[in-house]
Formats: sequence, C-alpha cells, structure tokens
Amino acid sequence: MSLRIVHYNDSVLRKKGEKIIVFDSALRELASGMIAAMQEVGGIGLAAQQVGRALQLFVADLRKTEETYTWELDGAKPPRELFMPMIVANPEVIVAPGTAEATSEEGCLSFPEIRGDVARPEAVTVRYQDEWGVPHLLVCNGLLARCVQHEFDHLQGVLFIDRMKKSARAEINDAVKDLAKRTREDAKADRAKGDR
Repeated sequence: MSLRIVHYNDSVLRKKGEKIIVFDSALRELASGMIAAMQEVGGIGLAAQQVGRALQLFVADLRKTEETYTWELDGAKPPRELFMPMIVANPEVIVAPGTAEATSEEGCLSFPEIRGDVARPEAVTVRYQDEWGVPHLLVCNGLLARCVQHEFDHLQGVLFIDRMKKSARAEINDAVKDLAKRTREDAKADRAKGDR
C-alpha cells in the first residue's frame, strides 16, 4: 500500500521535522515509499511531513523535467540518472549573499490543483545526508534549486503559500479555504470510521 499524501490544513504540515539520527532499513523503507507516492501523482519532490511524519527528510526526482538547471554533486557533475531520485536527510540550505531571486509558478502535492507565483533565490548550496547517513554537498540552480527550497521549507513547517506576495495569495485564497474545509471534513469522517 502506498503512503497517503496529506492535504492542507493537516496539522503535521506545520510541524518542524526532527533530525534523523538513525539511518536504518525503516528509514530507507519510508524514503522508498515516499518516492513511490511522489511518482504515483507525477510530483518532483515530497517531504516527510506530506506523508504524516515530522522528520528532516525529503525526496526529489527531476529526471522527467527539462534539463534547464545545473548541478554539481560532491564536486562532480554526474548524470541525473545516477543520483535521482534523491533522498535528502537533515539538509542545510545555504544562499550566497547577492544571489538573484526569480519568481516562478509553484504547485504542491499537499495543495492539489492549486498553483501560485513564489520568489526564491535562483541558486543554493545544500549540505545533506543520504539514506545511509553519508554526507553530500549539492550546488544547484533553476528548477532543482527551487524544488530543494520548497521541500526544505516543508521540513521547517513552512508552506509555499507562506512565501507568496499578498496579490498572488489573494488569487488562490478561495481555493485554499475550500481545500482546508475538505481536509477538515475528511479528518472528521476518518475519525467517525475509527469510532465504529
């Protein structure tokens, strides 16, 4: 059974993830399930909070996107197929001073069919550990940098709607409120089933 992706306004989406200290088969199984859930719905990134777990863990896979970004992983440029899907634990995202920002439309698997413009730095450096606890250094820009920042935000309990300018947020406000209402109703229905 694949992992269920939680929707806004589930409270776990606002929780900061706990640091991962044990790199075991349970962690690898969770990451594998997250990759399957993300790919099932055609996403490019998924954070642990989005499957109901408040951990410093996300997965990303941009192999099916256009290669309009650059990357350097541990000082080399391996083909995407060699390091994606990525399993990223305990990331630290560093933005160099003076890095330009770009505004682009983003979506989120926890906000089905809701998209909006978000400004983010165009390039980042990420220190992280893989599913075995091995440290890595990723330098990237473009869509990969945007994806990393979006998922990193999830690990801090921050959502892409929090990063929008008021005008962009206003355009999707009704859809976000409707989604929050449906999430509450679904949670109520799930609780009622559990009481039987």
